[in-house]
Amino acid sequence: MSKAENHTYRLVIHCPDKVGIVAAVSQFVADHGGWLVESNYHADPETGWFFMRNEIRAGSLTIGLDQFRAEFSELASSYEMRWAIHDSMEPQNVVLLASHASHCLADLLHRWHSGELNCAIPCVISNHENLRSMVAWHDIPFKYVPVDKENKAAAFAEMTDIIDAHRADTVVLARYMQIIPPDMCAKYKNRMINIHHSFLPSFIGANPYAKAYERGVKLVGATSHYVTEDLDEGPIIEQDVVRVSHSQNKDDLVRLGKDVEKLVLARALRNHLQNRVLVHGHKTVVFE
Repeated sequence: MSKAENHTYRLVIHCPDKVGIVAAVSQFVADHGGWLVESNYHADPETGWFFMRNEIRAGSLTIGLDQFRAEFSELASSYEMRWAIHDSMEPQNVVLLASHASHCLADLLHRWHSGELNCAIPCVISNHENLRSMVAWHDIPFKYVPVDKENKAAAFAEMTDIIDAHRADTVVLARYMQIIPPDMCAKYKNRMINIHHSFLPSFIGANPYAKAYERGVKLVGATSHYVTEDLDEGPIIEQDVVRVSHSQNKDDLVRLGKDVEKLVLARALRNHLQNRVLVHGHKTVVFE
């Protein structure tokens, strides 16, 4: 596929459900020469809410993106739409946060380096120094921000300044093991992604593999979710599990769990970057 064919606009909509939404949006796109290369929608009968994601070949439209936004806004108002249109050729800035553990960070950096994740990574922030050389190998700035137990607010204020200075669209906690303060959660609402090494809502908090081992679970998993001030309770983007047995010890559970964590976080970030995740209340709709 050529570069021109890869260049798309992603029109994402959610609104109260009513008759004619799909027809109206499709007609608007068609009236401006738009070629739909992907179209997804979902109606939730319990909430009466409608969700849609259309991917339009950019070169097919007879109007530019600014004019599209101006003209579509009238249609959007008539259906009370919450909507946005994104240019696939404008990659997001993603700031990664990490602590001691390297597996999730290393996996994301590899996927970015190989072109699998379409984004820019302007910096990595960590409260420990041990991952500096790995980040430096990728020629990415490494920002060391230690967290003083007696004054955590100062560290998070510094992190916020760094994130904003790099114009981050998205922040990813790649096993960053500090609790994010409420004001920071609110500032980056639905733009901060966490990976929790547990199949939430089971085993919330610290040491979930030890808790899972003590319970004799047969499945261990991982959950990626948007960060909220309610610890490990944000809207879930992606989950997966791996089967374990009584013959495996706690270290085996940790080893198997790390593999799942990497995959789940990568999938969640990829879907977020491709504007496939729509948040409604405490839940998400993910168009795959």
